[in-house]
This record gives sequence, C-alpha cells and structure tokens, in this order.
Amino acid sequence: MRFSDFCEKEVVNANDCRCLGCVRDLEINPDCGKIEAIIVPGPGKYLGCFCRDFEYCIPWVKICRIGPDIILVDLNEREMRRKI
Repeated sequence: MRFSDFCEKEVVNANDCRCLGCVRDLEINPDCGKIEAIIVPGPGKYLGCFCRDFEYCIPWVKICRIGPDIILVDLNEREMRRKI
C-alpha cells in the first residue's frame, strides 16, 4: 500500500463512530523503517479549515482494520491529541 492510498481513506473511531478526518502524515522510526503512527489533523476553528489547535497522533497498534475506503481505529480521543 502506498502513502497516497492512505491519504484517500477516512479515519473512523470505533468507540464513538465519529469520523476524525483523512490521513495527512506518517511517523516512521528511522532506525528500522517501521510506521509508528498515522497523523490526522484536528478540526479547524474557522469554517472548519483554518487555525488547528491539535492533531491526532494514532499509534499503529490502535488501528483495527484498513478497508477499501476507511481506516477503523480504537482509541480514546483525549489520549491521542497532540498540540501543534
């Protein structure tokens, strides 16, 4: 699977069935080359686009299933927020 394939998929939280957004970046361990986490931008303040306060950093182990159009994750939202 390519990075561009990840960017086309929406990330959905299995706990509350809420869409978190689309994948924008990956965290990769430089020593072994493994994907450590996926990065999803948080909601925007103005018109849903501008001035994001945080982003979701979702560890690879929290991904339940990667389907043809969504990535299903099992996470507690507050734990995965990261200040920008």
